[in-house]
Amino acid sequence: MSDERNPTSARRIWQVGALCRAVAEALDARFNPVAVRGEISGFSRASSGHCYFTLKDGQGQIRCAMFRRAASLSNFTPRDGDQVEVQGRLDVYDARGDLQLIVESLTRAGQGSLFERFMRLKAQLEGDGLFDAARKRPLPMMPRGIGLVTSLGAAALHDVATSLRRRLSHIPVVLAPAPVQGAQAAATLCRALESLYALAAAGEIDVILLVRGGGSLEDLWSFNDEQLARTIVRSPVPVVCGVGHETDFTIADFCADLRAPTPTAAAELVAQPREVWLNVLDALRERLSRAAGRRLDAAAQRLDAAGMRLGRPSTLIAGQKQRLSGVAHRLQWATHKRLQLAHQHLTSVEAARSRAGPKALADAAHLLDRAGLRLSALDPRLVLRRGYALITRDDASVLSRAADAQVGQPLRAHLSDGHVDLTVAPPRLP
Repeated sequence: MSDERNPTSARRIWQVGALCRAVAEALDARFNPVAVRGEISGFSRASSGHCYFTLKDGQGQIRCAMFRRAASLSNFTPRDGDQVEVQGRLDVYDARGDLQLIVESLTRAGQGSLFERFMRLKAQLEGDGLFDAARKRPLPMMPRGIGLVTSLGAAALHDVATSLRRRLSHIPVVLAPAPVQGAQAAATLCRALESLYALAAAGEIDVILLVRGGGSLEDLWSFNDEQLARTIVRSPVPVVCGVGHETDFTIADFCADLRAPTPTAAAELVAQPREVWLNVLDALRERLSRAAGRRLDAAAQRLDAAGMRLGRPSTLIAGQKQRLSGVAHRLQWATHKRLQLAHQHLTSVEAARSRAGPKALADAAHLLDRAGLRLSALDPRLVLRRGYALITRDDASVLSRAADAQVGQPLRAHLSDGHVDLTVAPPRLP
C-alpha cells in the first residue's frame, strides 16, 4: 500500500531506453500501420542503399527512414520537393529518442492505388512465368530488319531513328505507329505488335523495339497492361523494351527479352556500328588470307618434294647408266685383281718349277688361262659388243620379258656405242 503522506512514493522511475521502448509500443498499438502524405525535404541515400529524408507540410514534419529493400521497390527516384504518399510504421529511434517513420512503400501523391495495382499484376504475371529468364532470347548479331513500335509524335521516334541511321543505315526499319499514352493505348500497342509478328514470321524482321520517353506512373500506365504483357511474350522474335528513363520500370520491361534504360539505348543494343562490322570483316579477311597462304606454301613444298622423288625419265636413265658404269668399273677392278693374283701365283709357280718340274708349271698355266676366260665372260661390255642390247622403260627399269611389253610403250635399247629409242608395235599377223 502506498504512503498517502508521500505522494512521490508511488511514482515510477523510468530508464531512458525502457521509456523509449514503451513509447514505441504505444505508438505501434495506437497508429501502425500508418499512411502519410507530405513533401520530401533533405533526401539522401547512404552507400548501404538506405534512404533518409524529412516529410513535411505546413503544420509539421517527421523524420523518415526507408531501408534498401523498400527503396529498391520504388518506381522513381525521390527528390526534394516531391509530393509523395508513404506507408509505414511509427517508431522511436532509441539512440536519440527521435520519433521516426519507417517507410515501407513510397509513391508520388495520387499514385498509391496505381502502384498497388502494379505490384499485384507484377506478382501475378511473375507467378505465371512471364518473367522467367529461361524464356529470354539473345538479340541477333546482324538483324535483317528491325520492327519499331512507338508514337509518331514521340521524341523517342526521333532518338531511335537517329541512332539507327548513324549505326546501321542499310538495315530496313518497319514502323508500326501506336499511341503510347491514354485509355486505348494498350490495345493499340498490342495490334501494332501483332502486325510486326506477321513480318517476323515471313523473315523480314529479326527484332522489335517497343519504346517511349519518360513520364509519371500515370503516363507510363499503358505499359503496365496485362494484355500487352502477354502479347509481348508471344513474340516470335526478341523484343527490346525501352520505356521511360533509367529509373522507370514497367510490366513490359519484365516481359521483354531485354530491357533498355532509354529508347536510344534500345536502338544501340540492336545496332552495332557499321565500323565494328567492317573491322570484323577486315580481321576475318586477313585471317583467311594468311591461312590460304600457309596452305599454298605447304602444297608447294609437297609438290617440290614429289618432283624431287619422281624426277625426269632422262635423269633416271642417266642414274641407271651411272650405276651400270660403276658396276663395270668394279668388275674391271675385280678382274684386274684376279689377274694380279693369278700372276703372283704364276710367279710362285715359276719359282717352284725349278723344283716341281715342267708338268707342275703347265698345270698352273692351264688354271690361269681358265680363270681369265671366266672373268672375261662376265664383262657386260663384251655382251653388248656381241650384238645384244639392254632394254629399259621410261622409268629406267629393265624390260626382261617380251610379255611385259605393251603396244605403243616407249622403250630405249642400250648398245655398246650408245642407245636407240623404240616404240612397241602390235604383233604382225602370220
